[in-house]
Amino acid sequence: MTTNEIYMQRCLDLAAKGLVDAMPNPSVGAIVVYKDTIIGEGFTSAFGGSHAEVNAINSVKNKDLLKECTLYVSLEPCNHFGKTPPCSDLIVHSKIPKVVIGCIDPFSEVAGKGIAKLRANGIDVTIGVLEEACKTSHKRFFTFHTKKRPFIILKWAESQDGFLSPKNKNEQKPVWLTNVYSRQLVHKMRSEEMAILVGKQTVFDDNPTLNTRDWFGKNPIRLYIDKENKIPKDVHLKDKSIPTICFTSEVQKNQTNLDFEILDFNQNVHKQICQVLFKRNIQSVIIEGGSFTLQQFINADLWDEAFVFKSSVLLNEGTKAPLFNNNPFEIKSIINDQLFLFKNY
Repeated sequence: MTTNEIYMQRCLDLAAKGLVDAMPNPSVGAIVVYKDTIIGEGFTSAFGGSHAEVNAINSVKNKDLLKECTLYVSLEPCNHFGKTPPCSDLIVHSKIPKVVIGCIDPFSEVAGKGIAKLRANGIDVTIGVLEEACKTSHKRFFTFHTKKRPFIILKWAESQDGFLSPKNKNEQKPVWLTNVYSRQLVHKMRSEEMAILVGKQTVFDDNPTLNTRDWFGKNPIRLYIDKENKIPKDVHLKDKSIPTICFTSEVQKNQTNLDFEILDFNQNVHKQICQVLFKRNIQSVIIEGGSFTLQQFINADLWDEAFVFKSSVLLNEGTKAPLFNNNPFEIKSIINDQLFLFKNY
């Protein structure tokens, strides 16, 4: 790796620390380098707080050194007033002579304007260092602003012979096919995304809580589909403990932590769901089931990543897993389970 790439990788490592709290903002990493020594670094604060560049610059003890420093940042500095002032103004004010940027911000309020501001003030700007890695780091934010929909993750667990659940169930709760470590990883995934979606049948069959009880982290917004409002009031998804949205065809009065969004079920439902989530500034969603709901997103090619946990358990019969013909880019072993990872970008 080149020197610039080494420093940019440090920015990406920092960015990963702020991922959950920063959403719906992108979690950006930034460092300040003085004569080959990092003297300041930072990542995006919780939503509404300081951006990475501000945190990195503020962490430098001797501000007089800034006029001889290079600022590295994984995403183009902003040039507009949002919840905080423009980062480009602070960089100019700090008299930093050189800025190295991982990738350009696709958000229309930025989209090259930050770079233009820096160059107009005589700052030497380098763009595109570890560009693809930086875009991947900010994949939720990029998808949201370029495709006008959330970043969509498909997730399911299946038996060794390709079933999601057995034919007959004695209780209204999930049937665990995978081991405790796989389940803990799923809850970690939930804590890293803004929302999680299931269909009506999954609620009837499993009565899921869709929280992060097996991982320390915040719960995603719960989403479920119930066209005719047939799901009873005593299910976990209606306990009002977590912000929840029901997609339905019938007008209902919003309640505490339970909103209702009206869809036209004679039209493309999954695209309407994406439109609602875009309107609500929800930038990522995990589709957890059931088979019908997952298949609808697969058939529409409306997904970005998929995580398929394959158990060693044999069921012989039951609910078939979604039909999915993509090739995994990575396969991981989790004790006696296998995790197949797919990308669609």
